[in-house]
Parts: sequence; structure tokens; C-alpha cells
Amino acid sequence: MGTEVVRYNYRLRPGVIAERALIAEWHRCRFLWNEAVHQQKTGGKPTFAKLSTQLTDTRARSTWLRDGSQVAQQQMLRTYAHALDASFTVKGRGRPRYKSRRKTFPSLEYTRRGFRIRDGRLVLPKGVSIPVVWSRALPSEPTSVRITCDSLGHWYASFVVTRDAEPFPAADLDSGVGIDWGVVRTATATDTRFDLPHAGHRKRCAAELAKSQRRMARRRRGRGHPPSKGYQRARKTAAKVHKKAARQNRHDGRIWAKTVVAEHQLLAVEDFKPKFLAKSNMARKAADAAVGAIKRELIEQGRRAGRKVVVRPAYTTMTCSRCFARAKQPLELAERIFRCWPGGHTACRDRNAARVILAVAERGHTGVDDVSQADHLLRGGAVAI
Repeated sequence: MGTEVVRYNYRLRPGVIAERALIAEWHRCRFLWNEAVHQQKTGGKPTFAKLSTQLTDTRARSTWLRDGSQVAQQQMLRTYAHALDASFTVKGRGRPRYKSRRKTFPSLEYTRRGFRIRDGRLVLPKGVSIPVVWSRALPSEPTSVRITCDSLGHWYASFVVTRDAEPFPAADLDSGVGIDWGVVRTATATDTRFDLPHAGHRKRCAAELAKSQRRMARRRRGRGHPPSKGYQRARKTAAKVHKKAARQNRHDGRIWAKTVVAEHQLLAVEDFKPKFLAKSNMARKAADAAVGAIKRELIEQGRRAGRKVVVRPAYTTMTCSRCFARAKQPLELAERIFRCWPGGHTACRDRNAARVILAVAERGHTGVDDVSQADHLLRGGAVAI
């Protein structure tokens, strides 16, 4: 049995003084991030080495920066350097952007020399001591910690630890499943037993959310005025509703992903990007389905279990799973039945797409066109014989 590096999350209970210190530290780190973004936008090349040198010089002149932790500030610059490098190497990853004071949630990271765990409390530089809700024991000594704050004002600590890899049940080597994402059903599999129905958690909270949002609209002040306490309470109530639905979706996704991974050796997943649905009349239902979060959970659990995870590209909805003939026109969202006019095959639209995804993955091709060409050559060779 090997080891794996994972994160263990815990709730923090900072007092008023500790919370002010965390927020002040976040503003310092946010200032450094925005300064690095400004240098990149004005034609500079802010590498991590150059930014570290500038930080040392600036701390020598600025009392405000010296009042903060150098470890957290260095880690913020390191995170920026990684994000900038990834924007050049990862397809679809944009350049780092400015962190807004009002819209960005605090996030601080400390390496091992920047924090201690003493008497059940998390001790940070500059004498900041925070109680931790130890819901479970740490399996090993943490190497780093990330402190975050969510939309409700709750603080969390995420420790990076090493633990023994959890044993996953062995699956049949020939077992495979194709997953097609949608909004009528969140996930449609080649086997009906592994379908994930649309739960609609946010829809059930719609009345409560609308009530909170109307209260926010009534208590909103004009531009340039600080928000009132009534507005802040209404905003916190709305954030609680969003958080509750998100947690329910994440819980359902984890249970479903664990079931699918336990039964299959090959996971063929549609490369679904729900961004285009935000421009349609199904944007609210697509957001309620949380396809992106469930997709990430399935891929992560599959890779941790040692399964073969294959993410395949587009045109699966337009392709017949029996003869791999492609429809000349894309299907509208209202059309739920796929009909193959050359071969006469009829099937559920999402089920047909899941079978196409699995067939492409099983044959080791990179796309639907490769399978169509291979089948055409195979049929042509048989006729020649």
C-alpha cells in the first residue's frame, strides 16, 4: 500500500483580534498580487525571483508590509508565479487578474516554518493564535496550511498531510462506463443503474432565496454609502441558501462518483463545458445541476483509485452509437430522441451519446471521426475480401 498527499479541512474559530489580523494580512498579500498583475500588464516579466527581490526591498522601506508575515507574502507571490506560468502552458487558462477588495474572499498560505500547532490551536506569525475544531486527527505532520474565508464569514484551515492510500475495491478489467452530462439528468451512463438524476436542490430553496434577495434590494443603499446591518444580514441569509444547495450537490456527487468508480475500470467522460448554457434559457437549471463540480469529483476519485479516466471531445450527441454516422445538423435541446436516418437506429439522446463516448475510449481513439474512419476501412476491407 502506497501513500498519498491530501488535504484535511477544519473549521476555525478566530476571535475578533485574530480575525482582524487575518484580514489585515490578506490585504497585504492582495496588494502584492495586484502589483504583480500590474507589472505583467505594463510589459514587465514578473518572475518569482524578481518579485521576491522586490518584496525584500519594499519590506525594508514599508512598515505596513513588515507588520505582516513574510512567509504568507512569499507564498502569495509564488502562487502568482505558478498561475502566470500555467496561463502560458495550460489551454484555456487566462492571465492572472486583479483581486478585488469586495469580491475576492481571503486566502492565505503558510509553509511549515510559518505556523505551529500548539495546545490544539493554530499559531501564526505575529502572535496570532486561533482555536481549531478538530473533527478528526491529522494522520501526519502537516507541511503547509491554507486559511480561507467563505461567503458566510466562516474561516477554514486546510492542512496538507501524507497518509496511507485508501484501498479501493478491484473492478473487472473489462468493465467500462460512458458518462454524458445534461440537465434533464445530470449524468446519463451507458448502464441505467449509474444514472444521476437532477436533484434540484437550488429549486427547492428558490422561495427562501427570493425572499432574502428582495430584502437585500429594499435595504440597499446608494453608491458611496457603506452597507447597513440589515443589508448585511439579508446578504448572509442568501449566502446560507446558496451554501446549503452547493453542499447538497457536492454530497450527492461524491456518493455517486464513489459508486461509479467502484464498479468500473474504464471511465469515459464527456468533455462537457457548461459555460455555453449560461447564455441559454437553461442557465438556472444548469447551475442547479452543478455539472462542473460533479465532473471534477468523478475524475479525481477515478484517478486516485487507479482507474483509466478518458475525457473525450465533442460531436458525441450527433453521432450514432451503432454505425457512427454523424447527423448533418446538430440536435436542438428540446429533441430528446436520437434518430439515425442512414441506419434506422433510435435511442435516447443522452444514452446514445454515452455509448459513443465509451466506444471511442475503448478503441483508444482521440475523437469520433477516428472511429468512423476505422469502421469505414474495416467494412471496406471485408468487402474486398
